[in-house]
Amino acid sequence: MKYVNAAEILPDGLVRELQNYLQGGYLYVPAVREQRKGWGELSGYRKELQQRNGRIVEEYQKGASMEELACRHSLSIHAIRKIIYSN
Repeated sequence: MKYVNAAEILPDGLVRELQNYLQGGYLYVPAVREQRKGWGELSGYRKELQQRNGRIVEEYQKGASMEELACRHSLSIHAIRKIIYSN
């Protein structure tokens, strides 16, 4: 998340009012609920993990052992087991 100087984007009166509550600190302004993105949606990481997990399941179904998959994908056997059994 990128920090923005309030004085650069807010009217002076609003900055002064905010300074009554917080000076020199960080203030998180949440997104409107309808505009929030789920984890990994902006970066594409969620989709990347889903694709990886799909490959893991496919490799397992083709005969790869959990130990092989854990080594190949740098994951624990426990993580591989969760991926396989959740799909």
